[in-house]
Amino acid sequence: MATSSHSNPDQASDDTGTTPSSATPRQQAASPLPNQPSMPDAIVNIVTPGMPPAAADGHDVDGPPRANALSNMQCVVDLADSVVCIADDLHERILQEIAGYNDRTMPDAQKALMRVLTDDERLLRQYAHALYADAATFVIQDLKEPQHRLMSLTADAAEKIRRIGVIGEVTGLVGGILLLVGSIARGQFSKVGAALEKIQLHNAALKTLKPGSTAKT
Repeated sequence: MATSSHSNPDQASDDTGTTPSSATPRQQAASPLPNQPSMPDAIVNIVTPGMPPAAADGHDVDGPPRANALSNMQCVVDLADSVVCIADDLHERILQEIAGYNDRTMPDAQKALMRVLTDDERLLRQYAHALYADAATFVIQDLKEPQHRLMSLTADAAEKIRRIGVIGEVTGLVGGILLLVGSIARGQFSKVGAALEKIQLHNAALKTLKPGSTAKT
C-alpha cells in the first residue's frame, strides 16, 4: 500500500449563483490541492456489506480473476474518469433544470438546491483532479473490493443522474460518491465500504422511481 502524502480538496466556494459554467472538459477541476499527512501503515481490508467478497487470491468467489479496486494506477485513473463522467452528467442536469424555468422565477428552495449541487459538482472535479495528478499515491494492494464492482456502481450512479426526473432525488447518491472519492483522496480507506454501501442503496432506491417521480430518497 502506498504511504505517500494525500491531497484534501478545498471546501467549495460560497458562490451564490445558480448557473454553472458551460465548459466540462475531462480534467476540468480546481487548482492542485494541499497535502495531507501520510497514510497510516496499517492495511485496511474492506468488504462492502451486501456484496459477495473477493477471494484472498484476488479472484471473485464466483468468477474469473479480477483486479482488486485501486490495485494499480490504471484502476485509479479509471475511477477518476468515472467521477468526471458523474460530474459532467450532474452539470448537464443542473443546466436542464435551470433552463426548464424559462422566464419564470425559480423558487428560493430550488435555487438553494442548485447551489448545493453545483458545489458538489465542483468537489467531484477536485477529487478527480487529485486522483489524476498523483495516481501512484492512491494505489492500494489489499482493498478487498473488486474494481469491476466499484466501476459498476459509479456507472450506475451516472445513469441515475442522467435519467432521474426530479433533480433533488440525486442528492443522497451524489453524497455517496463524494464520500467514496473523498475517503480515497484523504487515505481514509476504512470509510470506503460505507460509501459503497450508500451508493448501492441509493442506486437501488432510484431504480424504482420513474421520470418525474417525486418520491423522497
